[in-house]
Amino acid sequence: MKKPLQLAILALAAWLAGCASVPGDVAAPAAAPDPESTAAVPAPALPATGPATPPAAAATPVFVPPLRAMAPSGPLSPIASAELASESVAPLAPPPDLWHRIRQGFAMPDLEGDLVRQHERWYVSRPDYIQRMTERSRKYLFHIVEELERRGMPTELALLPYIESAFNPQAVSSARAAGMWQFMPATGADFELRQNLFRDDRRDVLASTRAALDYLQMLHGMFGDWHLALAAYNWGQGSVTRAIQRNQRAGLGTSYTELNMPAETRNYVPKLQAVKNLVANPEGLRAELPLIENHPYFQAVDITRDIDVELAAKLADVRLEDFKALNPSLKQPVIFAAGVPQILLPWDNAKVFRRNFEAYTAGQYASWTAWTAPSTMSVADAARHVGMSEADFRTVNNIPPRMLIRAGSVVLAPRNGKAQGDVSGLVADNGQLHLAPEVVARRTVVKARKGDNVARVAARYRLRASDVADWNDVSAQASFKPGANVVVYLPVRARAASSSVASKKTRPAVVRKKSAGPVQARMNKPGAKLAGGR
Repeated sequence: MKKPLQLAILALAAWLAGCASVPGDVAAPAAAPDPESTAAVPAPALPATGPATPPAAAATPVFVPPLRAMAPSGPLSPIASAELASESVAPLAPPPDLWHRIRQGFAMPDLEGDLVRQHERWYVSRPDYIQRMTERSRKYLFHIVEELERRGMPTELALLPYIESAFNPQAVSSARAAGMWQFMPATGADFELRQNLFRDDRRDVLASTRAALDYLQMLHGMFGDWHLALAAYNWGQGSVTRAIQRNQRAGLGTSYTELNMPAETRNYVPKLQAVKNLVANPEGLRAELPLIENHPYFQAVDITRDIDVELAAKLADVRLEDFKALNPSLKQPVIFAAGVPQILLPWDNAKVFRRNFEAYTAGQYASWTAWTAPSTMSVADAARHVGMSEADFRTVNNIPPRMLIRAGSVVLAPRNGKAQGDVSGLVADNGQLHLAPEVVARRTVVKARKGDNVARVAARYRLRASDVADWNDVSAQASFKPGANVVVYLPVRARAASSSVASKKTRPAVVRKKSAGPVQARMNKPGAKLAGGR
């Protein structure tokens, strides 16, 4: 084997020597420059137009840079067949569709058993559900597979949102888990998913996928087993750890199938295995998967100005519902660029948006801005301050009745001549609406003391002097005779107030007064009720 190799090297050397020699007066062509050399090699001069070069000029020596040997340095040795077999060969063509690509990346051990068969039958018996679920996943699946391959993770995990949310980024579970990866509020915050007045990153396609894969990688590092990592994703790593410790103390096994766990977690991996089997062999299970092409569905587009959601969709020439499906984290009718510097658009519409955004001259990009309440105030006062009716202000900011807006709260307000600048990053990233209940008060008659006036009575009961004056139909500087009846409205418990209303002995009123505990406004209506969640 060595002799043919030596003969090949000798032949190569002879060929190189022949190329280096210049026969007669013909100049050899310049060799390609050495990419590692810092010395520039002058390019050969182009022949000038006009008379031919005299023979004497042709004899001028031409610089020919030395050719470098292509053979490796040092002694040669044959390559063993085992070494050749260990080298992977890249395919010349990409996978024909995304399902084929997912199958190629399966790397988790298969789970067998009756639960897997049971869930297989459930999915196969519901072809309409499979169709809706997989069609919904078309927008997001390519990105998830790309991220899994980049991290070297099993592509089975791309199927996990089928189990969590049926790939619905607006899904909300009964336990308040949200998004297609179903993050609980606290876990989402642990993985840097912001949840504020303007957006919920648990629903964001890019951010939630990044957080979910970070979490799954962390869990796999903790347990060293993908089935246990998935159990911890559903049940919590603390619960799985305690279940393992209980089995260890009892001398039992600690695999996924051997742990004592809730029914939901017991069925969790079998559900994923059933979907995996469906993707791996749809014909064998008599199922049909819609074609999902192996190319990106969307691309991220930078935005530099605050912009209304409807206008962004219009400039991209995308239906509003399709725009919201790719940008499901948005909670308001406006996008604040300081908090959401990128939007996702269908691949072919990204260029359309850029062109239309730059050419837009019809007016301002955003018709809404954010306003921060300087003090605790009523909804009516806040609405008056921002130039809206109370009813419209409540609707836009989703404020229930009998609530006060606490100081420092951020609300959505019309963008007018006073507020033309874009919202700051601090507000866009941290804006929250905190509400406090209005205090129920009861009409009470007290006796005036010697020397009492409106101001003294107000101070005694911690009321505003203007209110005491209004209730008694006197001026703010009025005095009361000793023993005179003075009307005041004092806070009472809700039960006392309701009983007083029933008896009609007193007349209840509402005093707008700061309350101790904040009540955060619920800015979203719950979506589908789904079991589980992070």
